[in-house]
Amino acid sequence: MRVAITGSTGLIGSALKPHLESLGHEVIRIVRGTPTGTDIVWSPAECRIETHALDDIDAVIHLAGAGIGDKRWTDDYKRELSESRTKGTTLICEAIAAATDGPTVLLSGSAIGIYGARGDEELDEMSAPGDGFLADLCVQWEQATAMAEAAGARVVHLRTGIVLSAQGGALKKQLPLFKFGLGGKMAGGAQWQSWISIDDEVAAITHLLTADTAGAVNLTAPNPVTNAQFTDTLGEVLHRPTFMPIPKFGPKLLLGSELADNLLFSGQKVLPRALEADTGFTFQHPDLGSALRALLGR
Repeated sequence: MRVAITGSTGLIGSALKPHLESLGHEVIRIVRGTPTGTDIVWSPAECRIETHALDDIDAVIHLAGAGIGDKRWTDDYKRELSESRTKGTTLICEAIAAATDGPTVLLSGSAIGIYGARGDEELDEMSAPGDGFLADLCVQWEQATAMAEAAGARVVHLRTGIVLSAQGGALKKQLPLFKFGLGGKMAGGAQWQSWISIDDEVAAITHLLTADTAGAVNLTAPNPVTNAQFTDTLGEVLHRPTFMPIPKFGPKLLLGSELADNLLFSGQKVLPRALEADTGFTFQHPDLGSALRALLGR
């Protein structure tokens, strides 16, 4: 297949591109900077993409968007988070609709934040969206694919959880503290963490390129854990103690209250029912211990 990717330099995209190429797919990057080779240039902020950029492309994997945890959630940055997703997605979908012999598949980024903070409730793709900024953002993000659907493309919303990788993301940020024996549960540790290994994230996206399914698909491992369970398991894998609880005031001071509450102190217990039951996907790392050992070479 000829597959175009946005966000190819991010945590997921940088692992996905070489994986697809190893399987014989031709990958075309959609980039904002200076293009090389077959790159397609776009500017979501300016709503600009090359004319007929997606002609003769079989599928688009759209992963681009400003980083949720990169900055404090000021009003300006929340606007950037929203516009980078809705404008970018709309632009991609317009290009799909305008293409000659264009993409018939769009795998478009989303997140489990769409479910909001729901305590111990088990959530799957049939669960209604929740409340709050992240939930509203994800709803708008998914709605922005309407033009691609109207053009006849099979659209899948990749509702991704916490992607575990030693190369980036939340796990990489936690490792130094845990390796020095300073890791601990946050705010009591009862909040759920719905995670997925980078290997399974990449494999699931690749699988969904040809799977006979559309709509929301949760990209999370089948065994979510609480923050306390995650902390204990990571400590066991690293052979380090985890008796240093992290009170709320530290992360709130560093990140701001709203961001800390959304990313660290609340969560969702999300299950990948569509991915497993509807498409037959098999996880390499269904449980946290095996995932961490594989990722960290333990």
